[in-house]
Amino acid sequence: MDGTTYLAAGCLVGLAVAGFALRWWRDRSAAGRRQQQRYGGAQRRDPRRIEVGDIVEIGDTTYAVRGSIRLVEGEWRWAEHLLDDLDEHGGRRRLSVAESPAFELVLWESAPRDATVTPGAPAVESGGRSYSWHESGQARYTASGSTELTPSGTMRYHDYRAPGGARLTFEAYGEAGWEMARGERLDGDGVTVHPQSGS
Repeated sequence: MDGTTYLAAGCLVGLAVAGFALRWWRDRSAAGRRQQQRYGGAQRRDPRRIEVGDIVEIGDTTYAVRGSIRLVEGEWRWAEHLLDDLDEHGGRRRLSVAESPAFELVLWESAPRDATVTPGAPAVESGGRSYSWHESGQARYTASGSTELTPSGTMRYHDYRAPGGARLTFEAYGEAGWEMARGERLDGDGVTVHPQSGS
């Protein structure tokens, strides 16, 4: 092959690489635009500032925040956000966001309560795990969005923990009976909040 042939071959390779790069950039830009349209722009919100209507991505699942419950007990403050699964898995979860004494995210799922499990016991068994009592108390709450609660009131709770970050809680709002939920602590990097408002 003479020099002209090498030059022509080099040009063809260069054009092919440039074409591939251009297609990749266009596809990536289009995907970014679709995500911005779906989630209201490229903004991200600190989980401590979640609002009703926000979109929350946890792992591979996308949720809409249908309601929020903000709780205060002395110097302790935390929030529980009620999530509807948008990926048609039919699930509902709640995400608790604690601000003190340390930032903590826990994803909760309601669990059927065994009549033999007593809230406040030193240890309980549920779902094949043994949980140890961690704390109990009563907090004041304010609710917004779709929570099926009165706008404000009190909530009693008993919290349990198991090795590996597993959680179990019993909660009772107002005069209602105890409800049980199992939870797993989340890494903050695995939670992305897309605000649906301009704030």
